[in-house]
Amino acid sequence: MKDYHINIFYSEEDEGYIADIPDLEACSAFGETAEEALREVEIAKAAWLETAKSAGKPIPEPRYRPAIYQAAGT
Repeated sequence: MKDYHINIFYSEEDEGYIADIPDLEACSAFGETAEEALREVEIAKAAWLETAKSAGKPIPEPRYRPAIYQAAGT
């Protein structure tokens, strides 16, 4: 299985980095650096998946691909 795509961007409003996983609804994290945001969203992903499994909810397949990858055909 391919892993989920993670977006990381700087938020002027929050004065830090936001990382999110588009395929997992409301799965995001904050960090003062991009690396910290990535570490935090990996923790959030594990918690999201464990909670969904425990609740018997479906786990979405990784589908999100940024436009740049779609244009390149990868």
